[in-house]
Amino acid sequence: MLREIIRCRGHENVKATHRSTLEITREDFLTPRGDCIICVSADKALSDLSEDFKETLRKGAKLRVVIRAGDIADELIAQGNPDLKLESPISMVIRKSDYVDGRTLAIRANKAAKDISRELVELLKNPETEVVVELIIEDKKA
Repeated sequence: MLREIIRCRGHENVKATHRSTLEITREDFLTPRGDCIICVSADKALSDLSEDFKETLRKGAKLRVVIRAGDIADELIAQGNPDLKLESPISMVIRKSDYVDGRTLAIRANKAAKDISRELVELLKNPETEVVVELIIEDKKA
């Protein structure tokens, strides 16, 4: 199993209403237009993930993403892809579609920002909320 832990914070402008993507960013600000962003001030972006983790995702591994704040958690499943660049130093985006660019972490997700538990989203709207996002690849062989 491979695991990456990302620590980030909530923000008053979190809406989590985007229908096809979900984003985590290192930036410490969020405009009301950023409706896919679920947390800010992340301690990692795509460029910070281990090479082993990136290579396994490029082999098409299944990725489990657990988002936790306080006592509330939600999770989603997405897919790696050989076309992933995994190079952004600022953010990571999970997509329901097959679209890949330099900010894409995984594709074909079963959830986007709008599908995240609304109870969790309420916590994500608070700048004091500490958020832990776990990226888990259970089968390394992919």
